[in-house]
Formats: sequence, C-alpha cells, structure tokens
Amino acid sequence: MYTTFNPEANYILEDDSVMLRPLTTDDLENLLPFALKEPETWNYSLTSAAGEEGMKAYIQAAIHGRASGKEYAFIVTDKTSGQYAGCTRFYDIQPAYQSLQLGYTWYGEKFRGTGLNKHCKFLMLQFAFEELNMQRVEFRADARNQRSIAAMKSIGCTVEGILRSNMPLADGTRRDSIVLSILKSEWDNEVKQKLKSRL
Repeated sequence: MYTTFNPEANYILEDDSVMLRPLTTDDLENLLPFALKEPETWNYSLTSAAGEEGMKAYIQAAIHGRASGKEYAFIVTDKTSGQYAGCTRFYDIQPAYQSLQLGYTWYGEKFRGTGLNKHCKFLMLQFAFEELNMQRVEFRADARNQRSIAAMKSIGCTVEGILRSNMPLADGTRRDSIVLSILKSEWDNEVKQKLKSRL
C-alpha cells in the first residue's frame, strides 16, 4: 500500500547509521557551525548557506518550500557520532507525474567520504519508490562538481545529459547542469540491491 505525499507529515527516515528528520527553524543552531566554519561547502550551490544570514535564509526557503508542497527538507544526524552532519531534500515533487528530484544535499567536511551519503540516499530512494510510488527520481548538479557527480553515479544514477547555461549562480555567472536519474524499474531490478550491498 503506497502513501500519498503529505508535506505536513513528519517523515523520519533512519537506519543504524543515520537519521533524517524534517528541517525546522530550530535547527539554525545545529547547522550554524557549518555556515560559519565551512563556507566553501556551497561553492557549487545555487543557494549558499554560508554565514549566519545565509543559513537563516536557507532554512526559511526550505520551510517555505515544504509549506508549498513542492519540497521536503531533512536535517541529517550521523548516529555513530551523534552529531548533525548536514541537509538533503526532496524537491520539485510532482505526485501527478510520480516524479521528484533529490538534491540540495550537503554535509560537513568530516562527514564527506564516510559512507553517510549512501545511507541517506538509500533511505530516501527507498521511501520515494516504495512508499510514495514514484516512478522517477531525478538528480542535478553543477556540471563542474566532480565530487557530487561521482557520488550520484556511485549510487546507480544514469547520466541523461547537460542543460547548458540553465541557472544563475550567486557570483553572477551561469552554470551548466548535469541531469541524472534512477527509474523505479531500475531500483527494483538492480540499484536497490547494489546500493544496499555497499552500505
């Protein structure tokens, strides 16, 4: 039995390594250290959360997106250390088309390359395909962001192409975006087991 996406619901996704819960305004103090000490985290992001005002604006935009029913942001906890690790979200949620995008993902420096991202993506993909009955999950990134692209490929994404000069950046330039995706049939037939074996 599938669940209809409800932006007002408090979805909590977790396994032995990570917990994802809805991002709230109270999380400013939990995420502020990243904004102040690791501003380079958002070098390739459309929306920078660097600095206190940047993080406040980032959280408010995420909460507004949830209220509109088009986005659902999570704060990520690394259960091994008990520390907050970063954020990720579903966005461009299109129930009528059974599709959504997964992105706005960032982690503090000490959590990158630890396997935490694979746990988060597994939980989110499982929820999207098996609970919300999505048929397509799309991912996008700055085409120059090799770390992000490698991470998406490593969880089973298929590269679809490049959208040229499709979005403005904070510095006034424009970015090319790479588009990747996973389909429900791919999740069911291969991606799920392959990703699970790497957790």
